[in-house]
Amino acid sequence: MTDDLLDTWSALAESHAQVDPRLYPEYDVKRGLRDHNGRGILAGLTQIGDVVGTATEDDHLVPAPGKLYYRGIEIRDLVNGFVESGQHGFEETTYLLLFGDLPRRDQLAEFEDLLSRFRKLPRTFIHNVILSMPSRDTMNALARAVLALYTLDKQADDISTRNVLRQSLHLIAKFPMLAVYAYQAYLHEFHGKSLVIHQPLPELSTAENFLHMLRPDSSFTELEALVLDMTLVLHAEHGGGNNSSFTTHVVSSTGTDTYSSIAASLGSLKGPRHGGANIKVVQMFEDMKREVKDWNDDDAIADYLHRLLEKQAFDRAGLVYGVGHPVYSVSDPRAEVLKVFAERLAIEKGRTDEFVLHAKVEQIAPLIITAKRNAARGVCANVDFYSGFVYEMLGIPVELYTPLFAVSRVTGWCAHRIEELANSKIIRPAYKSVSPIREYVPIDQR
Repeated sequence: MTDDLLDTWSALAESHAQVDPRLYPEYDVKRGLRDHNGRGILAGLTQIGDVVGTATEDDHLVPAPGKLYYRGIEIRDLVNGFVESGQHGFEETTYLLLFGDLPRRDQLAEFEDLLSRFRKLPRTFIHNVILSMPSRDTMNALARAVLALYTLDKQADDISTRNVLRQSLHLIAKFPMLAVYAYQAYLHEFHGKSLVIHQPLPELSTAENFLHMLRPDSSFTELEALVLDMTLVLHAEHGGGNNSSFTTHVVSSTGTDTYSSIAASLGSLKGPRHGGANIKVVQMFEDMKREVKDWNDDDAIADYLHRLLEKQAFDRAGLVYGVGHPVYSVSDPRAEVLKVFAERLAIEKGRTDEFVLHAKVEQIAPLIITAKRNAARGVCANVDFYSGFVYEMLGIPVELYTPLFAVSRVTGWCAHRIEELANSKIIRPAYKSVSPIREYVPIDQR
């Protein structure tokens, strides 16, 4: 009886949920807060990050090579700087995003030491919150753990900058542990694997600790740690308009606590339209490697891509995953940076043939997509195109792809939360009601 009622009621609910699509242009509603050219509607101001995909020519916006700025520093300059200095990039990037300036060497050392001390979790918390309540989805487990941390914080509802910064540093430091331990609990509960819990080591960076805690033997190469560190840097921030960071702004504007705000952002990032795209890229390439017999045959690759777009291959969705972005159309700077390190890692892992296949698809797919859709605005590979391949080479399971994104992006969320609270006005956009006005009908007359 319950199933029959749910079937009936769900059909009724769905029928009354559909809004006539012709009404959106009539009332000039920008669906998804984007105009007809795909540009985002200006909804706020930020000093933290900037995403640039266009340039001005003769008073017109035209597609241009993509740029990503962290506190005004272009991502390529930031990456080249810490790589050439031989230091960990994620910690320096976190300092920059939170405090607005690059740290001196002594400031960076103090900051790394503080994060190391904040990584500690009470043993009872690990057991009662993470291990005793395993989840099939690590993102849900991560959100639950964040909300549980509220109960340990005696100043949980204090939204002063000093206290929110303290909470932010604790969350940034603890996220790698929360993610890895939740995954280990999942393996143990649902796959019967041995439960292996490694405590973080104070001398290791965030990336190094993630690999140390994830792998049973705790071993990793210098290049593996460098590449993982690089992915954390590239995912740490992407402007205030990406869905999860905008969620941080919206929820923070109500004056709620830090844990509720970050849990909401985790819920946003969990959505496959936001944080899970690299999983689809990996799955698509696995299908492609089975279907295309000669990976050096450009015509065979092109034929497969045509079949993808015609909904005749892989998941029949008509998409080439990892190609295309709402802002970048000429190039995604994150993909360009990551590609260089993906190639280095592929050489170390003996997987250069797969890297070459990725590079070929990166070249061929935009040409086919642009021609098929008669698109004036081009498309390019985005960061998801290479990040899934990199994670796979690092031995990171797909269940941790999106949580690893969160391990990085929590830095940007915390920076945006501090900024929102400092300039706060509750966010409340307008919605136009298109429901007809009706009178109440007494129950006996219905």
